[in-house]
Amino acid sequence: MPSEPWPSSRAQRPSDASEPAKPAKPAEPAEPAGGPVGALLLCRAGADSVEAVAQLLRERMLLGPAGDEWSVLVPEGKPWLHGGEPVDRVLTGWATALAVGSTWPVLALWWDADRSGYTLAAGFRRTVGYVWLANGTPVGEDEAMRTFAARLGLDPVLDMQALDALTRPDSGADARARMRGLLAVLTRAGVDLPPGLRPGEPADRLGEAAQVWDGVRQVEWPGWRDAVRAELDAVEHGPFARALSGAQLAAGIPLLLWSLRRRGRGWAVAGAVLVVHGALGLTRERGRVRGVRPDCEAPSARPRL
Repeated sequence: MPSEPWPSSRAQRPSDASEPAKPAKPAEPAEPAGGPVGALLLCRAGADSVEAVAQLLRERMLLGPAGDEWSVLVPEGKPWLHGGEPVDRVLTGWATALAVGSTWPVLALWWDADRSGYTLAAGFRRTVGYVWLANGTPVGEDEAMRTFAARLGLDPVLDMQALDALTRPDSGADARARMRGLLAVLTRAGVDLPPGLRPGEPADRLGEAAQVWDGVRQVEWPGWRDAVRAELDAVEHGPFARALSGAQLAAGIPLLLWSLRRRGRGWAVAGAVLVVHGALGLTRERGRVRGVRPDCEAPSARPRL
C-alpha cells in the first residue's frame, strides 16, 4: 500500500485581531516516531533454498534475487513497528536462525533513527557486526571488518582498503553513506540489489519497491505439516548430519528458553528453528537406521494393510 503523507507537525493557532497578521509558514511534515526503520536480509543462496528456511521464521517477507549467487528478503517489520523491539536485535536473531539451518551465510542490514549497521551470521560461528551512528561515526571494532571480509571471501587488499575507510572518521559521510559504501564492496562479491532497495528507507517503502520485481515471492508460514515436510526433504543424512542435528538441538533448547525469559522475539525464532532442525534431523536418521520413513515425510508411500 502506498504510504500516506504525515500530518502537519504543528497546529495553526487562531489569528489575534489585536496583532498584525504574520505570513503563515508552510506546513512541515512530521517525522514518524523514532524515524524511519528498515532492514534487509541478504542470503548467499538461490531463492528456492532461502524460501524453505525463511518460512520457519513465521514472518511475512518478500523474496527476490539479489545477484547471481544472492537472494534478498524484505521483512514486513512487525516486531519493530508494532512490537517495540529494537530492529538490530530482531535481525540478529533472524540471521542466526537462517544461517544455522543452512550451509550459506546470511547478512542482515538494518537502520533506525539513531544507528545503522550489519550482522553477518554463518553456521554456528559467532556473529560479527558493525555499527555507525546516524551522523556516520563508526562505533564498531576493526577486527569485525576483517572477520567480515574473510568469511565472505572478499579481496584481502582492495576490498579491505574500502572496508577500512568505513571505520575511519569522515564528517561528510552519514550512516546512509556508510551503508552505500558497504554495498559497493559487496557488489564485487556478487550482490546486486534490485531497484528501490536503498538503505535508510522505511519498511513500507522497501515493500512497495519489492512488489514490482519480476519473480518476487511472498514468504509466509505454511503451517506445521508443510513446514515439516519441506524440512525433511532438505535434511541431509549420515554421521555428519547426526552430529549437526545433535548440536542444533543442544544449542537451540537453552537459547529458546533464554529468549523466552528475555522476551526477545528474534532470538526466540532462532532457538525454535534450531530445535526444529535438530529434532527433524535426528528423527530422519533414526528412521533410516530402523529402515522406516517418518510418517510425515511420505504418508502416501505407506504399504496398505
